[in-house]
Amino acid sequence: MKADNTVIPNPNQLFPVHNCKTLTHIKPTIKNPNIIVGEFSYFGDLDFEKHVTHHYDFIGDKLIIGKFCQIAAGVEFMMNGANHQMNAISTFPFYIMQGWNMNPPPMSELPIKGDTVVGNDVWIGQNVTILPGVHISDGAIIGANSVVGSDVEPYTIIAGNPAKAIRKRFDDELIALLLKFKWWDRSIEEIQELVPILTCSDLDKVRKTLQDRL
Repeated sequence: MKADNTVIPNPNQLFPVHNCKTLTHIKPTIKNPNIIVGEFSYFGDLDFEKHVTHHYDFIGDKLIIGKFCQIAAGVEFMMNGANHQMNAISTFPFYIMQGWNMNPPPMSELPIKGDTVVGNDVWIGQNVTILPGVHISDGAIIGANSVVGSDVEPYTIIAGNPAKAIRKRFDDELIALLLKFKWWDRSIEEIQELVPILTCSDLDKVRKTLQDRL
């Protein structure tokens, strides 16, 4: 399938691939104010919010996803509402069930791990589960069927259950350059010019071009 290069990239276009109704830009579909998604990040399915589970207003945690992320079908973001109190005899959540005589415990008594944050240009493979409070840095790759329970460093490939680092994608110097350059924050026009470099496997050429543009 070849992209239609006569069309200007539009982050608010629901279906970014011509004649494909099963891949969607995420940002224009979001209704929950506690889900924040950057431009051009896409999902390999139709209803992204259904894959953000245990996301309760009374907790107030946020899911924050950067730009140009590629999120495959079956990915689930499990939010803090999935966690049960573990510092007492029972883990049963009496306070949310009708009829039980228990007020909600203070937030300090619950295992709240904060916002879940995904950086920019992150590729998340099919059927990955991301646990509450995880931070996935720019340029990371998450292997299919992984369960991610801890933070992920920039431009690192991880996989497994629990997911563990396999290797860095590039050397430290190039990673630092990419994090400084932040191509995803450039204008659409400049990114268009950069596409040949962003998709180039000659890393020495990439390094020189980005250094010259800083």
